[in-house]
Formats: sequence, C-alpha cells, structure tokens
Amino acid sequence: MGTGYLLDSNVIIGYLAGQLPEPGTEAVSGIIDAAPRISVISQIEILRFTDTPENERILEDFVNAAIIHPLTEPVVHRTIALCKQSRIKLPDAIIASTALTENFVLVTRNTSDLKNIPNLELLNPWEIKEEKANKD
Repeated sequence: MGTGYLLDSNVIIGYLAGQLPEPGTEAVSGIIDAAPRISVISQIEILRFTDTPENERILEDFVNAAIIHPLTEPVVHRTIALCKQSRIKLPDAIIASTALTENFVLVTRNTSDLKNIPNLELLNPWEIKEEKANKD
C-alpha cells in the first residue's frame, strides 16, 4: 500500500464543487486534512480553468495549501517508459508516474485509463462505499 495519497485534478475539482458522494467526500476530506499532495500537472490543470474570481480564489487557496510535487528526473524517466508501454495521455502519465515514484495512492476518477498500470494503486472517491469511508 502507498505511503500517502496524490490527488488528481478531477478529484480536487469534484471535491471543491461538492460533487462527490458523501463517503468519497469524507475520505477526501481526511486526505486533505492530512496534507493534500498534488502533481505540478494538477496545479496547472485546475488553475487554467477558473471561470469566476470566486472560483479562482478557492482554487488558488487550495493549491497554496497543497504540497506540490514537481516534475523531477525520476518522474520524467518513468513517464517516458509509461508512455512507451501504453496509450495514455501525457498529463495522466505524468501524474501516474509521480504517484508511482513517490509511492502514493492516486486518488482519481479516471480509473479506466489508469487501471492497467503495474503497481499503481488507485482510489476512486465516487466508488467508495459507506463502510470503507468510515474505516479510513
């Protein structure tokens, strides 16, 4: 099991918009309380689509509170290998490679594109059942 959690962009946006089911909201709240971790790619993805000053402030506050994992040489090399092995979009490959390199569980809704990556642990907050949320 991973030593921590890396939040994908879709989870951050869904959480902040109140779109997660209650068990998923509880699980993500616990992850955020413990120190939210995101890839620099997620930082770019969530900050580029601010549609109102209010949303921009909320997203910037979240990013400022997060631990942002940069694009390091090990992540770059793992991303290149991952892209050669599968047909995955580059941003997803970078985020997955960051999770793998740092030994994190990737918290994402995008499990269908990522489920076949060896050793990548995934957690989809939209699929968490009530009893799982209470155990975490």
